[in-house]
Amino acid sequence: MIPSLTPIVNSGLLNHHTSVLVFNALQVVNIFAQFKGESDTPMPYSKFAQGKTAGEKKRVSSRSGMLIIYVPANIVALLFMLSSSAYTQAALMCLIHFLKRNLEVLFLHKYSGTVELEVSQLIGSFYAFITFMICLVSRSEVDPQVMQLAQALFCIGILGNFYHHYLLASLRKNGAASTEQKEYHPPKGGFFEFVAAPHYLFELIGWLGIAFASQDMTAFLAFTN
Repeated sequence: MIPSLTPIVNSGLLNHHTSVLVFNALQVVNIFAQFKGESDTPMPYSKFAQGKTAGEKKRVSSRSGMLIIYVPANIVALLFMLSSSAYTQAALMCLIHFLKRNLEVLFLHKYSGTVELEVSQLIGSFYAFITFMICLVSRSEVDPQVMQLAQALFCIGILGNFYHHYLLASLRKNGAASTEQKEYHPPKGGFFEFVAAPHYLFELIGWLGIAFASQDMTAFLAFTN
């Protein structure tokens, strides 16, 4: 039986429900803290994950670690989609976004390293809670023109992100089994000729689409995070 999920919706971008305001304040703090933290020491997952060293915490394969990161958020969005009182376009977009990420982890990306299990669990919990809050506060009725813009941004973002992930995966044809394959080679094609990380650029465009579909500050802060 699917639980009944009741959205907390406001008329403006800033939700005045106390719990949402507190969460938005924490989002702002996290944005500044994460910027400094990532600048000094990147989070040790995905391409930043290193091999296991003595005394480290339990590690799992990078593929397993990425699934731990994305699957919980996928489940949260699915639960909101299955709840008739909580269905919104923003929830649908979150579901599509994380489903795409999981499918890429399973069938597109090439992994060769490991990641700390605790790191994956932490990030997965964070993504799941952000998804929960976006789905909880998003509006079911949005101005049609704004929704068209949101859908256009989301489609451009998700397709552009997938294409550039494909280009990156093609650089590691055999899972980077050899030393030569592990060496850095500048990607070519697509928007790699114009920006350093077009896959991140298009992911931001997709999240901007989710924010416009949501019409709540929570989603816009998630876009900047």
